[in-house]
Amino acid sequence: MPAGPGGPVRQTEGMSARVRAPELRGRGWLNTGGRDLKLADLRGKIVLLDFWTFCCINCLHVLDELRPLEEKYGDVLVVIGVHSPKFEHEKDADALAAAVERYGVHHPVLDDPELDMWQQYAAKAWPTLSVVDPEGYVVATMAGEGHAEGLARLIEALTADHEAKGTLHRGDGPYVPPAEPDTTLRFPGKAVALDGGNLLVSDSARHSLVELAPDGEKLVRRIGTGARGHADGPAESVTFSEPQGLCLLPEHVAEVAGYDVVVADTVNHLLRGLRLDTGEVVTVAGTGRQWRSTVDDHAHDARSVDLSSPWDVAWYDDKVVIAMAGIHQLWWFDPIRRTAGMYAGTTVEALRDGPLPDVWMAQPSGLSVSTDGARLWIADSETSAVRYVENGVMGTSVGQGLFDFGHVDGPADQALLQHPLGVCALPDGSVLIADTYNGAVRRYDPETNQVATVADGLAEPSDLVVTAEGAVLVVESAAHRLTRLAPGALSAAGASTVDGPRHRAERKPTDVAAGEVTLDVIFTPAPGQKLDETYGPSTRLVVSATPPELLIEGAGTTTDLSRRLVLNGEVAGGVLQVTAQAATCDADVEHAACHLTRQDWGVPVRVVADAATRLPLVLRGLDA
Repeated sequence: MPAGPGGPVRQTEGMSARVRAPELRGRGWLNTGGRDLKLADLRGKIVLLDFWTFCCINCLHVLDELRPLEEKYGDVLVVIGVHSPKFEHEKDADALAAAVERYGVHHPVLDDPELDMWQQYAAKAWPTLSVVDPEGYVVATMAGEGHAEGLARLIEALTADHEAKGTLHRGDGPYVPPAEPDTTLRFPGKAVALDGGNLLVSDSARHSLVELAPDGEKLVRRIGTGARGHADGPAESVTFSEPQGLCLLPEHVAEVAGYDVVVADTVNHLLRGLRLDTGEVVTVAGTGRQWRSTVDDHAHDARSVDLSSPWDVAWYDDKVVIAMAGIHQLWWFDPIRRTAGMYAGTTVEALRDGPLPDVWMAQPSGLSVSTDGARLWIADSETSAVRYVENGVMGTSVGQGLFDFGHVDGPADQALLQHPLGVCALPDGSVLIADTYNGAVRRYDPETNQVATVADGLAEPSDLVVTAEGAVLVVESAAHRLTRLAPGALSAAGASTVDGPRHRAERKPTDVAAGEVTLDVIFTPAPGQKLDETYGPSTRLVVSATPPELLIEGAGTTTDLSRRLVLNGEVAGGVLQVTAQAATCDADVEHAACHLTRQDWGVPVRVVADAATRLPLVLRGLDA
């Protein structure tokens, strides 16, 4: 149904009614040179609204998917990032400005801290994309990632239509680039101590690796040109794209593999190998394509398998374990056999412990191995949790779920973190936590099962490293530096107990009826595409619930995008976890390309009498 400028966009089957785009309003704008934009300023352009939040790996994938579109269609297309945050820290205007620079966002961004625009455009998932035509009408809505090819076809169709009508205006858009900063590091991600005392740091926003002297400040050398790319070669010509994790291989493994350090080249979806003596870099795992397949437990040739945003790497259980943030799993890589495969997780984004194949994770972003090699510690960022692997089982030490976070010390089952990105195992068996969005370093002691705050007031710490002398350095990412903790910080006297705020990410729940409910995932192939049944069913739907007893029937995996659910009327509400994907291919062309669209939803629901018996989710909807 149509809505006025102040009303929400409502998705209907086929979106047959023309829907006027709601006006753009927020706390402020970035990348516009201080100018506030209105839809009237964008009339004559195709406007793509990208509803994102900077903690979300799927949102970061979409930023990368949009870059070629912005370059190719820059004279007719204006991308507007609408930042609608999940975590409390993401509501901070300075943190948003830092994230816009960190992730190379080269389009205007509207700050939407209270999710007003999110609600106006009826978004239900991060990310959500809405396309507004040159006359100011919403013509497409889509959730998740994998829409780049379909968007290109839609942009070309809209360009032709509105050029013929005389309603298209070509020319530059409203983007104004910020001033270029001058620092040695720019949003460093991870660090590792090298033999001899030097430190190797992933300089993520500068797309390179930096070797620093033991003081953590003096530049020894830079590996990489600083430009975004994926070229192998010597230090002065190699390129990366937002590298993160670093793993120093055992000497006997490095000798056979031919390189010393494994680098998680995150946005390239690759693992790279670095020779420390020469600075030469070679690709060792990944095709460069983002993983969009199904889970299996087979070993694959490492160079033939697709990866998805590898964020950290660690040597554990005689292999490199990969924190595969993009698909909420751990993978493994064998640098001697040159094979790789899935290690833990089902790709469902949530928190569930148990045997490794069956666990649920949410954007694992930091890894560290205990001194005795028995336990692998994990920073599971989207559940604000610290988890571990031991003896083939995953457990959770700190953390309660996708929507619970804060800064609370004390007993581990009550303590809260906020989007931690790094962990560091200490010789005494405890683990330090880079509690990123709280700006703190925390310490979890398994002996006492207590969490304490070691340091705070830091700018988005993302990793920690212990030097050979026992000093602790913090990768203070948003301050663009390494920071040394005070010598007494790790002692009981140096730690403090914080009883800070408790937060729960509250999104308006959808009222649904107890008993039978029909879940419909709406998917319309992009122009020029059709569902692809070449290798079997073209669609897949996975459903689960938190708490599990919310869902009496309907959990599991099917190939139909419509599902009968039975909700428990004795459970007041919870979260439905829904994963949907659809495979398409180009229609009626020789050598047709194939595409996969995928999205994970965590849908808060409230079970009430006389509520809706149908729950629609839009994977891709078009104005037909």
